[in-house]
Formats: sequence, structure tokens, C-alpha cells
Amino acid sequence: MGYQYQYVRVEFGGGAFFGNQSAEHRKVIDQYAADGWRYVGWVPVTFTSHGGVESADLVFEKPAEQAE
Repeated sequence: MGYQYQYVRVEFGGGAFFGNQSAEHRKVIDQYAADGWRYVGWVPVTFTSHGGVESADLVFEKPAEQAE
């Protein structure tokens, strides 16, 4: 049995003073879970000049035979 993966980019802001107040990542996880995808992790994609995570890909999976 194989898996299909979906990657969704979210913006975090990355700063100590400018965080992710919108909680966009929670909405995305809930939406994908409702469609049968399982959240499996995240991968940092871009960073600020101070080393904070600016954006990341949320990773979702589902068995290949269930994926659309």
C-alpha cells in the first residue's frame, strides 16, 4: 500500500515580535482532516534574517487508493 502526499504552504511571520497570530495552520489542518488527509508534520521552507521560520509546508498523507 502506497501513500499520496499533499504539501500546503503556510506563512508564520518568523519573528519574536511578529508571530503567527492568525493560526492559519490550524484551519488548514482541520480542513484537510475533514477531507480524510492525515497531518504528518511540517518542513521549514523560508527563514528570516534572524533565523526564525517565515514559512513552512504542512505535510498530509492518505492511502493512495483513497486520494483524489
